[in-house]
Amino acid sequence: MPWHAVTLELDAGLVEAFGDALLTRGAESVSLDHPDAPSPSLQVLFPLTAAVRGLMVEAAEECGVPLPAFRLERLEDADWVRLTQAQFPPLRIGERLWIVPSWHEAPKSAVVVRLDPGLAFGTGSHPSTRLALRFLEMRLRGGERVLDYGCGSGILAIAAAKLGARLVSATDIDAAAVETAAANSAANAVSLDLSTPDMLPAGLYDIVVANILAQPLIVLAALLSERVAPGGRIALSGILESQADEVEAAYVRRFDMAPRQTEEGWVLLEGTRR
Repeated sequence: MPWHAVTLELDAGLVEAFGDALLTRGAESVSLDHPDAPSPSLQVLFPLTAAVRGLMVEAAEECGVPLPAFRLERLEDADWVRLTQAQFPPLRIGERLWIVPSWHEAPKSAVVVRLDPGLAFGTGSHPSTRLALRFLEMRLRGGERVLDYGCGSGILAIAAAKLGARLVSATDIDAAAVETAAANSAANAVSLDLSTPDMLPAGLYDIVVANILAQPLIVLAALLSERVAPGGRIALSGILESQADEVEAAYVRRFDMAPRQTEEGWVLLEGTRR
């Protein structure tokens, strides 16, 4: 069947949020060309019946940005599933952790998260997600309580459970993302405590991880800090190098900050709660 193919360029800091907004509005797939560029190219497929311009306007409003320029083409009877699958091979994260789509065989003797692109943007391919996943692999020893704030697809929460966390809470302001995370956790045979933030139970965590965007991380500093147990760790990702100082300033009063982890212009900030 034919499809609407949309191509647009965005600032790197907006890619995940804009991709999520389009996926929740019926996009069948979202993928990146040139992900390391300052303005990566986002490739989006919509059913031919979709009112694409209206959906783009809604996504821009949700992200708080002007409507970006985009190119709309008709994709004739292409095997878009095959094309999409080709862009998502198994992805190794660190020493043990792999992100593996369902159409690939899982590596032996690995910690495997099964995740397909489609209903949420987080697939492990973006540097900010890889940084957060490596943090979890490095810091989890087993038995911890973990909070994934802004869980999206659930990739970080599922990885934490697979790496031995005793309890994993995952929350997102988008109810559709919570539903997607629930489906992905079931596909991985792990149990997550899923909710929207207003329904998140009280409690402290050994590890809090938030892979969102710089400005929300600044706004949420007090809330996230209060969720970390004394001696516990926080990991903040989705931050461009130019934004790192401002984000760190919002947390440094409560945390002893570790050296920054960087990849392709993105930063992960880590701190230990005083």
